Amino acid sequence: MIDMADIDAVEGWLVNQALMSARVPDMFGDLCIRLRETGVEIDRALLAWTTLHPLFDAETAFWKTGEAVQHARFEHAREGEEENEVWLSSPMRAVQLERLPRLRRYLEGANAEFDFPLCAELCAEGYTDYFVLVTNFQMPALQEMRGQTGIMISWATKQSGGFREDQIQAIEYIQPRLALAAKANLESEIARTIAETYLGRSAGTRVLNGQIRHGDGEKINAVIFYCDMRNSTRIAEALGPDPYLRWLNGYFSATAGAVMAEGGEVLDFIGDAVLAVFPIGETGLQGAVQHAIAAADKSLQNVERINTQPGKAASQPVLEIGIALSVGEVMFGNIGVPERMTFSVIGQTVHAAARIETLTKAVQKHTLMTGEIAQFVPERAEAAGDFELNGFEEPEPLFALRPAAKVK
Repeated sequence: MIDMADIDAVEGWLVNQALMSARVPDMFGDLCIRLRETGVEIDRALLAWTTLHPLFDAETAFWKTGEAVQHARFEHAREGEEENEVWLSSPMRAVQLERLPRLRRYLEGANAEFDFPLCAELCAEGYTDYFVLVTNFQMPALQEMRGQTGIMISWATKQSGGFREDQIQAIEYIQPRLALAAKANLESEIARTIAETYLGRSAGTRVLNGQIRHGDGEKINAVIFYCDMRNSTRIAEALGPDPYLRWLNGYFSATAGAVMAEGGEVLDFIGDAVLAVFPIGETGLQGAVQHAIAAADKSLQNVERINTQPGKAASQPVLEIGIALSVGEVMFGNIGVPERMTFSVIGQTVHAAARIETLTKAVQKHTLMTGEIAQFVPERAEAAGDFELNGFEEPEPLFALRPAAKVK
């Protein structure tokens, strides 16, 4: 028989996990080991939960005796995409669709049932019992979109005769406690995902760490990356709302995606412009410039791929962009009104970058940069002329960036 004092100890451990914001997959793997140590002969367990993420719809943590827990994330289904055949025939999907609180299948003896392909597979691997248990809870971030939320776990054993009744009772007692700990930690992860998605990685972290008051921020030195799409009004009118939205997202993937791939921080989408920074930190000015230059190169190469993709219709617009690179001190912090703020950068360097970008079309160059940037790429810098910029007393010399070899 299982000693309930041991189960109480596992419950206390789960409370600490909730307070420490432990990662759900790691917490689940440790829980399975602890339950085995109390006498609950678990040999296989799968935890599934829904999430709120721009890329992923659901996550799982899979554990087997003697193996490290495996964490998997599943992308949102695309329109017209068929569901995975394994999932379509799985017991957990049946539980979800039929809104069952539990499902149990004996895998040995006269009571064995193999109405799901997985049951036969588990039997062949030596499992004797399979038990699915659902624990629902309310999570405001997901409630309106998905209705009832919670966790679903399948527990399986190789123990002769399957799970004993006291072992099932222990699982039924512990799972709601796991759900409570998971809920607390998932809400924390969702909050971080939302903050980083809408504010950027660095800005989102600062806000979550307490920089939420009007005017909170600091002065930093950074390379500014400012990119804008040309002829956007004409393209929007030609394509119409839905096709233009897809077009716009393709453009952002090509440009903002290149910035993020180089470690930059995308701070804002101003209409169809991308405002990003490469802070001058451990890499120094040279390192920040190199990453910004690489982001500009990748952006232009991504745009070229869009324009030359196979099967591109003749009526499809040509995507053209202008990029400006400047460097200097900016204020990085909360701006707006106390009731509605954004975390962004302001300062002369930012204004200069926006003004420089507008000049790319006039000089017929895709990328313009200030002299402070150009000094690090002399072999690729081409003088474009001196220009008067708002906030600068003297005309500013600008340089065009010659095309680079293609980045694979």
